[in-house]
Amino acid sequence: MTLERILAILSGLLLLIGLVLLWRNSLSAAFVIATLGVVAWFLSYRAQLRTKMAADAPTKTDDQTDEN
Repeated sequence: MTLERILAILSGLLLLIGLVLLWRNSLSAAFVIATLGVVAWFLSYRAQLRTKMAADAPTKTDDQTDEN
């Protein structure tokens, strides 16, 4: 499993737990757990973008130089 997939699953689980805690009227715990779920989602999205940017980056060949 990739890091993006693990973080996406974790974010979904944390958000579901947050909803259960909200349903049980534990507002402080629901807020903390849901916030951790959102953070996990952002980290998953960041890892996905970082992977995509690395794949889209042009590769430097031997005949290319840094001279202008």
